[in-house]
Amino acid sequence: MGLSLMAVRLFKRSQPAFFERMDGMLRRTFSFGATVLAATLALTTHSVSAQELRVLVHGSFSLPKPLLAEFEAQSGIKLGIIKGGDAGEMLNKLILTRAHPIADMVFGIDNMLVAKADAAQVLDAYTGPAATRNATVTLKGSVVPVDYGYVTLNYDKAWFAKHGLALPTTLEDLTKPAYRDLLVVQNAATSSPGFAFLVATVSGMGEQAAFDWWARMRANGLKVAKGWSEAYYTEFSRNGGSRPLVVSYASSPAAEVFYSKEKLTESPTASLFLKSGVMRQVEGVALVRGGQQREAAGRFIEFLRSAAVQEAMQTTMWMFPVEPAITRPDVMRHASEPIQFEDPSPDLVAAKGADWVSRWTRVVLK
Repeated sequence: MGLSLMAVRLFKRSQPAFFERMDGMLRRTFSFGATVLAATLALTTHSVSAQELRVLVHGSFSLPKPLLAEFEAQSGIKLGIIKGGDAGEMLNKLILTRAHPIADMVFGIDNMLVAKADAAQVLDAYTGPAATRNATVTLKGSVVPVDYGYVTLNYDKAWFAKHGLALPTTLEDLTKPAYRDLLVVQNAATSSPGFAFLVATVSGMGEQAAFDWWARMRANGLKVAKGWSEAYYTEFSRNGGSRPLVVSYASSPAAEVFYSKEKLTESPTASLFLKSGVMRQVEGVALVRGGQQREAAGRFIEFLRSAAVQEAMQTTMWMFPVEPAITRPDVMRHASEPIQFEDPSPDLVAAKGADWVSRWTRVVLK
C-alpha cells in the first residue's frame, strides 16, 4: 500500500500511499466494541483473557472500525495499533528498536523494503495457512502478502480535452516541448510513490538511460513536490493546480468517483500506463523478531487475509486484494490494472536504491 481529491479531503485518510503521512511514533490503541466483547466472552464455554497485540502499521493503514471490533470481540485480543509513519520510516524504527521490539507484528513492508527488512533480521517467518495459500501476487522473504497496487501516472481528462492535446504514449513524449510544464512528481528522497516511480524508470530503461530521461524532464519543466498530498491536491490541475499529469496510483480514479459529492458514472481522471512508468507495489504483514503474542499475531495475519478484510481494504486503503476470487466493489471498475509493469528484484532495490536516490537528487534538484 494506495489516492484522490475528494470532498472535504476525506480521501487523504484512505490514500494508499501508505507512505505520505509521516505520523511520527504516534501510538493509537483502539479498543473496539467492549460491550460486544464482554457479551461474546460470556457466551463462550471457556474464559479468554484479553491480551494486547501490538501492531505496527504505516500511516495509511485503514480498515473499518466495526470490522476490527468484530475481530477483537471474536478473538478476545485487544489491538494496539501503532502508526509508524511511511513504510520506510516504519522499517527504520523496527531496526533501531530491535533490541527491545516496539511491536509484535508489522503491516506495510512492501516489495521494495522486504530485502532490507530481512537483511536487518527484524522479522520472523509466519508459517500458518495464509503464508502457504495461493495468492494473486507473492512476496519473497518473511512477509505474507496482503494487498497490491500500482504507482503510475494519472491525467486530468478535462484538461486534455480542453487543450486538444493528445495524451503521451511514451515517457519520451514527455520530454517534448508540447508537454513542457505538465508533469508533477514527488521527491524520490522523501516520498514513497516518488521513489517507486524512480525505480520504475530505472528498472524499465536501464540506469543510464533513465537518468538521461530525468535530466531532459528537468529541462522540460518537471515539477517536484515534497510528497503525494502536495502533488495531488496542490499541483494537479484536477484540484486547481496547473499540472494535468501527476504520479499517483492506479486506484486513484476509482477514489475520485467514490468520494465525489456528485454521482459520477465515469471518473474525471484516468491512469496512463506508459512503459517504464508503472511500478507494482505488493505489501504484506510479518512477525517482528523478539515480539510477543505469537498466537494472537497469527490470528490477525489470517484476519488480514480473510474475505471481509480483503473486500473492505479496496475502498479504505485503495489497494487490490491478493486473495483470488474476492469480490471487487463496482467503483473499482474505474481502477484498471496494467498489463505491463516494473517489478524489480527486492535485492537489487535494497542494494542500489540509496544510490539511485542520490543520483536522482543531483540530476533533478541540484
